[in-house]
Amino acid sequence: MKETACYIHIPFCDHKCIYCDFYSIITSGNISPFLVSLKKEISYYAGQYSSDRILTSIYFGGGTPSLMEPEYLEEIITTVRTNFNVSDTAELTMETNPGTVNRKKLKKFKEADINRISIGIQSFHEDELSFLTRIHNSETAIDTVNKAADVGFDNISIDLIFNLPGQTKEKWIGNLELAIKLPIKHISAYSLILERGTILNKMVLDEKVILHDDDHDADLYETTVEYLTVNGFTQYEVSNFTKSGYECVHNNAYWRYGDYIGFGTSAHSFINDKRWWNYSSLRKYIYEIEKNDNAVANSEILSETEMHDEYVMLALRSAGLDLADYRKRFNDDWIVRNNYYFQKLKDEKLILIDKKSIRLTKNGYFVCDEILRNIL
Repeated sequence: MKETACYIHIPFCDHKCIYCDFYSIITSGNISPFLVSLKKEISYYAGQYSSDRILTSIYFGGGTPSLMEPEYLEEIITTVRTNFNVSDTAELTMETNPGTVNRKKLKKFKEADINRISIGIQSFHEDELSFLTRIHNSETAIDTVNKAADVGFDNISIDLIFNLPGQTKEKWIGNLELAIKLPIKHISAYSLILERGTILNKMVLDEKVILHDDDHDADLYETTVEYLTVNGFTQYEVSNFTKSGYECVHNNAYWRYGDYIGFGTSAHSFINDKRWWNYSSLRKYIYEIEKNDNAVANSEILSETEMHDEYVMLALRSAGLDLADYRKRFNDDWIVRNNYYFQKLKDEKLILIDKKSIRLTKNGYFVCDEILRNIL
């Protein structure tokens, strides 16, 4: 049985933040028709891929999945379990925004088999939350984490964003100090990224918002790595830190170039070297499912060079190149060709090389993009 990850996109949201470029819609319409279409799509792909695969993770992203009633997600989970082989130890993650759940709702999500919760906090400072147009405040964020722990969620992750306009190192450290005091096992810490088409991007283009330079961004990133590693978190990907035993199974499937199947609006899939993605528009998605049982907007079959470069990029950004797995997929030509550069990086203490792997050191993560540019 081939291990496969499953992503389910719930597009409904109560507010569009200025930096977000994920597909989401602020509406209560079509919630029921979307569920009908989603179940139909799951059944359609099960006919093609269920016999020789086992799902190791189910990840609800969005949008804001926690806006849905627990019974809604439970019905989706039941449909997946009915149509696919799901591991007894599968990780079931739900993205959550503070302010969209209370203790009772969290308890019901846990009873629906959700066993990992990812909370989009972004900051504990009121002015930063206001800038990001988040709907919650710091008190609500902390309360949401504590309530999740109280109802029995052991595997709690939070998202934080650094390098916000006007954010000093001291202010960012304040976010990290608050975070590690909470009952969490995982932190995703991302630099603020400008995405085309977002409100924030237009604000920057109109010079209404001034961002920090790259040096400040690098300083905050280095601070993040040092602070979290000193305080019991292990960095296992450029932007992700975990307590022992709590690496995200779902994200590791992406980073280790495993197969994944996506359901719902804008969801992507990657199976047997083929990638395809769904229409983003909710109405278009529902129409296509009704007509064709799928909502594929486009697809591509990757060349060996494309697969190689993606594999290397994802591996070096995370746990490193597993040389045995690499050699099963590709030959040694690329490694031999880059041997001199690898030795140079090793001498500069930017990578570690042994018989099993090639992986970045802590300092290597700081210049990961530059290293990838030089070898790919």
